[in-house]
Amino acid sequence: MSTMNGPKSPNRLAGRIALISGGAQGIGRAIATLFQHEGACVFILDCDARSGNETAADLSGQNPYLPVKYLPADLREPREIRTAVDTLRKFHGRVDVLVNNAGVELEKPLEKLTIEDWDRVLDVNLRGAFLLTQAVVPLFAESGGAIVNISSIHASHAFRDSIPYACSKAGMVALTRNLALELSSRRIRVNCICPGYIDTRLWEEYLRNSANPKALAEQTTALHPLGRRGIPADVSEAVLFLASDNSAFITGTDLIVDGGLTLRAHP
Repeated sequence: MSTMNGPKSPNRLAGRIALISGGAQGIGRAIATLFQHEGACVFILDCDARSGNETAADLSGQNPYLPVKYLPADLREPREIRTAVDTLRKFHGRVDVLVNNAGVELEKPLEKLTIEDWDRVLDVNLRGAFLLTQAVVPLFAESGGAIVNISSIHASHAFRDSIPYACSKAGMVALTRNLALELSSRRIRVNCICPGYIDTRLWEEYLRNSANPKALAEQTTALHPLGRRGIPADVSEAVLFLASDNSAFITGTDLIVDGGLTLRAHP
């Protein structure tokens, strides 16, 4: 039963099985942490075995009653995706929530882009999400469930040197809408989140490697009407909303989570 008009349940995902790609760190880890806190049995799928095992061990130690399991897979490899999904099936036989979060970024001007650059970004960010969704959908029960895709404000706003990334994220929005329509008869809702600047480890590394980290940090903060950049929890809370019954009548939408960044004419 939907709790849209009532108070939030303290365990909005109690008893549900959730699979999160790219769940080993950053936004993915924040989603896994919140989902576990809300009662879900969480599986994280990631190509980084070290981070994946560490995250699973850390979260399992925080709540041994809801251990988090790590599934190794490179989203560019269909066989690895199938193996990971088969492993999940053996554990529980079903999935209630899928979060397509895994992704890679690339900043290069048009003249320097290679076909390998293009293929890598599109294969992970878009093709990988399609393949994982295709493999997981048969595991959803007749009662349905939710898929949440992580896109980006790059899907609708142009930034320099971001052609493959922007195309992959625009494709993610289109994938979301078409999946929402196709899977509606199976009671599977499909939505996506479009984050802006989020302070993750990758962002911190980008700052440190810039010519003037302090100036860049101040400049990007000033772009946000709310006066700050985002943190992973800002995204994970939005994902939880779309994954839970609080959004029971929402499907096919893309939710911008950017602190007002895209309200400006030239972000």
